[in-house]
Amino acid sequence: MQVPLEITFRGIPHSDAVETRIREKAAKLEQFCDNIISCRVAVEAEHRHQHQGNLYKVRIDLSVPNKHIVVSRDHHDKQSHEDFYVALRDAFAAATRQLEEHVRIQRGQVKVHRAPVASTTAA
Repeated sequence: MQVPLEITFRGIPHSDAVETRIREKAAKLEQFCDNIISCRVAVEAEHRHQHQGNLYKVRIDLSVPNKHIVVSRDHHDKQSHEDFYVALRDAFAAATRQLEEHVRIQRGQVKVHRAPVASTTAA
C-alpha cells in the first residue's frame, strides 16, 4: 500500500489483537491487487437497548487506480454480527470479491456478449 493502513475504533476500546487481525486481512487484499493506494477500516459497536450484546459495523474504504471501493457491513438483523470477528470476516470477504472483480475488468478478463447477427437469407 502506498498509504499506511488506517484503523479507527468507535464505541469500542482499542485492542491489539483486533488490530493485528485487521492488518492480516488487509495484507491478504494485496495478494489480489498489488497497487492498492490506501485502505481505511472503521469498526463501530452499535449499542442496542433492550437487547443482549452489541452488533458490530465494519466499513472498509479501498482506493485503487481508477476505482474507490467501499464496503459497509452493518446488518441490524444478523445475530452473527454480535461476534466482532464474524463481522470483520464478512466485510473483508465482500471487499475481496469487489477487488477481484475490479482486477478482472482491468485485465479484460470479463466475458463480452456479442450481439446476434441478423440473418439475410430468404426463405
